[in-house]
Amino acid sequence: MTSEKTEKSSTLNEVRFAVAAIRDKKGESICVLDVKDISSITDYMVIATGTSNPHIKAIKIALDETLKKAGITLLGENREIESGWIVVDAFHFMIHLQTEEMRDFYRLEQLWKDAEIVEI
Repeated sequence: MTSEKTEKSSTLNEVRFAVAAIRDKKGESICVLDVKDISSITDYMVIATGTSNPHIKAIKIALDETLKKAGITLLGENREIESGWIVVDAFHFMIHLQTEEMRDFYRLEQLWKDAEIVEI
């Protein structure tokens, strides 16, 4: 149980690094969801809005730099910059950067409505 608690704390610290990078680049409506009990894919989802595709790209570049400096390895990422949605997979957490239009259309918070919202 102690190692599970330590892993959770470590993962939340990594999520904090990601959220700080998103905030530094003026990402909007940042939401962190605890999905570990309802998803087999990841433990946390970070969802944030960018004002445009170039803004999302700037947030993604800042995320890459911040996570690399923190020693966080990315497993995969979607590089479709012009799609209005970028996904970054850091294994224990995933980051969804979306334009407002994409976020309104896909409504990930509704899809994961049973998840606990985590205050960061």
